[in-house]
Amino acid sequence: MNNYAGYEEFILDRLQKLLAIDSPTGYACEAAAWLKEEYRALGYEPQMTQKGGVLVDLGGLDAENGVLVETHTDTLGGMVAEILGNGRLRITPLGGLNANNTEAENCTVLTREKKRYEGCFQLKNASIHVNGSYSDTARTFDSMEVVLDEPVSSAEDVKKLGIRTGDMVFFETRTRITKSGYIKSRFLDDKLSVAIMLGFAKYVKEEGITLPRRTYQHITVYEEVGHGGSASVPAGVKDAISVDMGCVGDGLSCTERQVSICVKDGGGPYNYEMVGELIALAEANGIDYAADVYPHYGSDVEATLRAGADIRHALIGAGVYASHGYERSHRDGVRNTFLLLTAYLTGKEV
Repeated sequence: MNNYAGYEEFILDRLQKLLAIDSPTGYACEAAAWLKEEYRALGYEPQMTQKGGVLVDLGGLDAENGVLVETHTDTLGGMVAEILGNGRLRITPLGGLNANNTEAENCTVLTREKKRYEGCFQLKNASIHVNGSYSDTARTFDSMEVVLDEPVSSAEDVKKLGIRTGDMVFFETRTRITKSGYIKSRFLDDKLSVAIMLGFAKYVKEEGITLPRRTYQHITVYEEVGHGGSASVPAGVKDAISVDMGCVGDGLSCTERQVSICVKDGGGPYNYEMVGELIALAEANGIDYAADVYPHYGSDVEATLRAGADIRHALIGAGVYASHGYERSHRDGVRNTFLLLTAYLTGKEV
């Protein structure tokens, strides 16, 4: 694709803007509203689902053999579970947040009145010069706490700020794109894929492409807790493909510079014929890919199946290292994912 470079810059620009919008699962409303306006600016008529996701019709000829592409804009995060007597906060994780890789991360507490207070997620008694058990203490959501950057020393002080149980806790993303092309940030899962979806929608509109099959994009908002894709399947959809992060790690062949095609994950095998079609397209178009089994993973499209949809299903995504931590991908992984998605949805060589 000769004109891909312009779409890549668009994807990375929108990625950074989306990552700057906090959207832990259960509070993705601001990100969804932003996405709705982005699709409108591209010339589409996006619809908000009752659950708070964004559903977009990209058009296409064969409405009885439609394709649904699913990604999610909800991320990991925290929620205030208890205001402690010393003015600190105990939190409960939203999604698969891990206490081990959130230690010493800056965070923000959002109150119901939309007030924001900064803090840091620390081990209790976090001074090494004071705590002789610092190195031996297991990092859990009971042994750690949010230390607010406010002059508070009691639960009553915290409540006077308007902070209550159930308030959202956002973690900093620390987004960076290096000169060598690596993309580093919390929550690339799955905002990187959402940005790729926006890039594809822009490509379809600007190039005046009529897709061979009616094609929909669904940006879900509860994937991290397992039911993001369990509703809002348009009539006529026969295939659904989840574009989510590809796993990178021991026992897997994918790197951050490839598109990963998942053959099986924690929910079982993906549709054998559809996976074969994606592999054949990657090889025919010279797209750098890896086919892998993900040991601890679930996707939106599996939620769609469990909800009763009679569809074929598949999962692809740019390779991402250190999933659910400080994640890393690469421009090449973005390109390969975009090209494979384009080849599949347009039916043309890329």
